[in-house]
Amino acid sequence: MGLSRREALGLLAGLAIGSRAVAATPRTPRVQLTLRPALDRAGPAFEGWGTALAWFANVTGGWPEAERRRLADLFYGPDGLGWTIGRYNIGGGARPGDPPYLRTGAAVPGFWRRPAGAVGEDWWRPEDESMWDWSADANQRWWLDAIKARVDRPILEAFSNSPPWFMTVSGKVSGAVKGTDDNLRPGLEPLFAAYLARVVDELQRRHGIAFRTLSPVNEPNTDYWFAANTQEGAHWSPARQAEMILASAAALRARGLKTVVSAPDETNSHRFLADWEAYPEAARAAIGQLNVHSYGVVNQTGVRDVARASGLRLWMSENDTPLDKEPEAFDGMGSPLALAEHVVMDLKRLEPAAWVFWQAVEDLSTRDGKPGSNWGLVKADLRGPPEGPHAIHVTAKYHAMAHFSRYIRPGHRLTPVDDLDTVGAVSPDGAELILVHVNGGLSPRELTTPLTGWSARMVVTDATRRLQPIPGTVAPPRSIVTLVLRRS
Repeated sequence: MGLSRREALGLLAGLAIGSRAVAATPRTPRVQLTLRPALDRAGPAFEGWGTALAWFANVTGGWPEAERRRLADLFYGPDGLGWTIGRYNIGGGARPGDPPYLRTGAAVPGFWRRPAGAVGEDWWRPEDESMWDWSADANQRWWLDAIKARVDRPILEAFSNSPPWFMTVSGKVSGAVKGTDDNLRPGLEPLFAAYLARVVDELQRRHGIAFRTLSPVNEPNTDYWFAANTQEGAHWSPARQAEMILASAAALRARGLKTVVSAPDETNSHRFLADWEAYPEAARAAIGQLNVHSYGVVNQTGVRDVARASGLRLWMSENDTPLDKEPEAFDGMGSPLALAEHVVMDLKRLEPAAWVFWQAVEDLSTRDGKPGSNWGLVKADLRGPPEGPHAIHVTAKYHAMAHFSRYIRPGHRLTPVDDLDTVGAVSPDGAELILVHVNGGLSPRELTTPLTGWSARMVVTDATRRLQPIPGTVAPPRSIVTLVLRRS
């Protein structure tokens, strides 16, 4: 990505590592920290960063053109985060006429159409064109076009949270009555797979895009998804997951698609391993990409090992990590530091090919006397009328993400670094080394490396600065820094 004027000034001011540093205040002694990147152990090419579309796209895709374009530029533009990955949510779709029960944005429309006079649950026939509605989900689909317009060869994934209501046991897309019960009616895996594969096929053709992967289940082996819940979701036992994986792979093949199945999109690595252990060999063989979320960090290296042993690409396909119980604050550093530290550890422990955010835009949460929270990178009133205007609040978490996505670019290779707070990546030509360091402490850290023949520049985000170039290589207290090293 091109350098901004501020970054260019920082490059001119940057010195060799350890040569000069910002003076620390007398009461906060400086800590010396040597970062040792293992350039000879760089991993495979990193594919990039992105977000799930889903709820926020279901709302903001219907906003005035100037507002939605600004959002798309913030995330996918060359002067924004430079993301290259998008996860499109194929909605299940709630029963028409039911009182609304899903949270703001979560009622993602399905692509089915119920004929007049149809009753019960067994009326839908995928071969009947009159039972499809290809005008559905216009708002989220706007984002597919926006990404395509901004990213050369974007990587797109389609994912499902729930089957359509008429395929479920409870009649609701939020889950079964009991959160540990499967909600797809027994034996309907082929029908649901046919629904997903047709949507993938049709949207590819209508938008001129390619979905590389289809994820048919989401956080499946949890107790999150019950009928009284306010978002789409469905429990899947490992055995039913395996059936759905096989059915999805078969449905994609039947349509002649290159799209492959990704799975299991489990909530954390511990549950991922339980799912994988229970899959029969046929289900494992039908998976083309492994997806795991990082809402919990136990056993992450175990998932890394599954990916290595199976020869499959691994994505960290969903996370957002605000600081627990921190009140909503656009400029506070608690949640940006929490997110940055989490990203560092995900990259070090999972060694994924991609890291994907959950919801880039979240609703304003300080309502009804509540302190709110710091989910999302951008905050806006998602409950407001579509015609707007809508105030768009870019938070400090956005800048925390930029420390990674603006500098660790597709094609870079993650490089081991012997410091828990630092992640490294080397450019394809080996001429540039990126080190992102998170200093959550109270002392400045003077960062040095044993490398010789490299120059360095640094940008910082802290309580008063946002991606600001500064001279030297001292990470201020409570800051995120990105060091860009170039071979001299």
